[in-house]
Order: sequence, then structure tokens, then C-alpha cells
Amino acid sequence: MADLIVKAAVRDAIDGNVSGDFYDALDEEVHELLNEAARRAEENTRKTVQARDL
Repeated sequence: MADLIVKAAVRDAIDGNVSGDFYDALDEEVHELLNEAARRAEENTRKTVQARDL
């Protein structure tokens, strides 16, 4: 699986320390969110994922 998040951006957003395993967990959450959004778009006969699919 490709990395979907940018570690430096996460550190900047949190403005603090981040453990190494946090990035993997966050990446997995984002991956699941994207898969669910794509599934919802497909169920609505769309090829384009939109904000409402989140």
C-alpha cells in the first residue's frame, strides 16, 4: 500500500510529537475512508468520488 499521508504535514498539524506507529494507523484509516467513498460513488453509478461520499 502506498503512503497516503505526509509525515511532515501531520507533525505540523499536531504541533507536537508523533509516534512512529501513528503514521501507519492513520494511513490505514485514510485508506479505508477512501475505499468506502469510492464504493459509495460506485453504488450511486458515479465514477467520480465527491465530498458527499465521505
